[in-house]
Amino acid sequence: MSRRLNYRLLIALLLIIVSAAVAIVRERRPSFLRPDLRLYAYVGNSRDATVSVVDLIRLGTIATIPVGPAPSGLRAHPTLDQIWGVSTEGGYAFVIDAPTGRVISRIPVGASPFAVDFSPDGRLAYVAASGSASLVAIDCRTGHIVGRARTGRRPWLARVTPDGKQVLVPNRDDSTLEIFDAATLAHEATINVASHPEQVVVLPDNSAAFVSATGSNEISAVDLRNRTLISNLRLSGAPVALLLKPDGGELYVSMPDSHGLEIIDTWRTEISDSMLLGSAPAAGAMTADASLVYVSDAQANSVTPIAMAARRLLFPISTGRHPGPCALDPSGDLLLVANEDSNDLAVIRVRTQSLLTMIPVGSRPTSLAIKVF
Repeated sequence: MSRRLNYRLLIALLLIIVSAAVAIVRERRPSFLRPDLRLYAYVGNSRDATVSVVDLIRLGTIATIPVGPAPSGLRAHPTLDQIWGVSTEGGYAFVIDAPTGRVISRIPVGASPFAVDFSPDGRLAYVAASGSASLVAIDCRTGHIVGRARTGRRPWLARVTPDGKQVLVPNRDDSTLEIFDAATLAHEATINVASHPEQVVVLPDNSAAFVSATGSNEISAVDLRNRTLISNLRLSGAPVALLLKPDGGELYVSMPDSHGLEIIDTWRTEISDSMLLGSAPAAGAMTADASLVYVSDAQANSVTPIAMAARRLLFPISTGRHPGPCALDPSGDLLLVANEDSNDLAVIRVRTQSLLTMIPVGSRPTSLAIKVF
């Protein structure tokens, strides 16, 4: 009788363990993710010339891919199962095949590229080479360069407008914003902006661009239809990250040296509000409904959630040392933060606003992309 009771207890215990395991797996797996889909993060490690691949369901690093010196600007391709990035020191764009984890292409683009951007349909990729004063267009399916143009001095990046018709290039040493035809790379206009422009965001209706100027602590607003400078908005510090609301109504600008965030009303082209955040607010991420903005603090070793409607800071969430790039997974369930000094990836559960785990990656992670395939 006691043996039969022990068997029943054992079976009950096994059922409890299995049920708990299934519950944990379901908790980790976002609701949109079918069992046959994979959810991976790709972390560019600038010091050891690799990209770490992190399985966000199993919460562990599953591969390390050599890509070349100083990888940066990782981006998930919008339609192909690929991850793109650039080797700043190698002078080429690289393409990782997501299913196999292999580098399938290295495309010479010129000296010192920093970033890559795609046409809305994913057919073309654009890369500006800062050291070569050039812009290239790449056919994403063949990996062939199909267009090339000269730019001003030290082009920082290439940004495609939402309608896919133009490519915007800020030239850091010339303090200009150039406009190119996206199909032909024919030069269309050069607009003077504030000193040392770097980052660019474009309103969803393609009417205006906002350009960060680190040399003068300003944001330049540019009318893209009339191709003129609207105004230069003076900030309290050097701008780093630009986060644009999906409707284009507000632009959030982080400034590490002034410990804050300034909010630009893009429709009125004026600074409407400012917030003190912490020690050195840098990179950021925004939820799809723009209700929450997360800003990493490189000195405080944390990320701060902000309820934007109420302009209210929530409790900071601890990360590793010197947190930098942030990204939300497609479901909005997980916030990822790459920690440059502790060489790991912080995984934060958005629902509870708490740190889920820390995953070791390569040396000095400085760029981040997420792909579902």
